[in-house]
Amino acid sequence: MPHSSLAFPALDPTSIFEHFRGSYGTELLTAAVGEFRLFEKLRAGPRSEPDLRRELGLEDRPAVVLFTAMRAMGLLHRDADQRLVLSPLARDHLLEGAPFDVSAYVGLASEAPGVKEMIARLKSNKPAGAAEEKGAAFIYREGLESAMEHEADARRLTLALAGRAKNVAPHLARVAPLEGVTTLLDVGGGTGLYSIACLQRHPRLRAIVWDRPEVLKIAHEFASAHGVADRLETRPGDMFADAVPSADAILLSNILHDWDVPQNRQLIKRLATTLPANGRLLIHDVFLNDALDGPLPLALYSAALFTLTEGRAYSAVEYRTWLTEAGLTSGPVTPTLIHCGVLTGFKGDYT
Repeated sequence: MPHSSLAFPALDPTSIFEHFRGSYGTELLTAAVGEFRLFEKLRAGPRSEPDLRRELGLEDRPAVVLFTAMRAMGLLHRDADQRLVLSPLARDHLLEGAPFDVSAYVGLASEAPGVKEMIARLKSNKPAGAAEEKGAAFIYREGLESAMEHEADARRLTLALAGRAKNVAPHLARVAPLEGVTTLLDVGGGTGLYSIACLQRHPRLRAIVWDRPEVLKIAHEFASAHGVADRLETRPGDMFADAVPSADAILLSNILHDWDVPQNRQLIKRLATTLPANGRLLIHDVFLNDALDGPLPLALYSAALFTLTEGRAYSAVEYRTWLTEAGLTSGPVTPTLIHCGVLTGFKGDYT
């Protein structure tokens, strides 16, 4: 009997993911207080983000991750001129000499290994493992060693990611706008579970999972176990360099958050040019607030992505900007599960 990927979890596991990612709040707050003295630098008044970033010695990506988290914690705000300013909470409790200052207490965690690792990532703007033999865990590009090229590591990491996909895939299959679509290209599709759920929901649909060779071995196993191997093709390739397989819908599920802004703009434009008229590009991911001030669980997930990949979490307005640049129109974000949602770009008018 083939496995079903359309069964919904009886209980929402979102809180488990929030607790799991919660340690990044400790690391970012301690780094802001003990290493960067962020709040002291705002004691005298508002500062523009570029100016503050330069004084901290941070590139744009780590600065966005740090400032977003501090705003989500209610410690920084933006004023009418979009400058960063201390919140009353930070002014009362995170400035040295304030009557109720707790900055020294927070600083007790400064020597914790996780805090030191976060500081190293913020200063270098490089993912963990980028300079090591086995390479970065979840990304692949020319010139960067990737754990996804090693069979044992690729299997372990891909199956670990399957835990989330098993919960979220039935929700994506329920809301993804795939009516009339004949071929779905799942870019960086990993286990293929998102495609498999869509195939089981849409019996006439075919799918191509486009990923690294070692990862595709697992996708093939999952397709066979779910009884859709005859409609799911596994195709190896480099999404930044190789010819894009032909499809009338393209899925980017939890892919763009692995990459920085220039790579995302390049990839979206590259994929959009291959779509036929009325084709669609589905971005399935988490979405920060458009103001980049939360929500806090996603600001902390953004920190996790930052330390493991070359990306971070993005807002819907950032994604919409890239879709528009690529000639696509977009609709609203439709929620799935575990803070995820799907934003669809259409080649033609949004309907």
